[in-house]
Amino acid sequence: MPRVKRSIMHLKKRRALKKAAKGYRHGRKNQIRSARVAVLKAGNYAYRDRKAKKRTFRGLWSIKLNAALHEEGLSYSKFIHLLKAKNISLDRKVLSQLAEFHPDLFKKIIAKVK
Repeated sequence: MPRVKRSIMHLKKRRALKKAAKGYRHGRKNQIRSARVAVLKAGNYAYRDRKAKKRTFRGLWSIKLNAALHEEGLSYSKFIHLLKAKNISLDRKVLSQLAEFHPDLFKKIIAKVK
């Protein structure tokens, strides 16, 4: 069998790895062994934190809602219960945006729920 030379693919892999590790600090951007570990870990963290971001934002929406509701003399849990009782199906994201950017409309929703 003839000899297979792999230099082109070898360099292509290294080039892609260096491009992915661009901007990293110290040897993690230059040294291939360190860069490979850094890129793999970065990918794992990115995957994990895409899920965590959703949890974080849901918590943030409830905090914003609770703050806006306390100004109106209502608690978050009671408000959510009243929404379900009145069959109003607005999610927490929309409600928090209404409370933050359109307080007059949010007050109308509160009045309808009470």
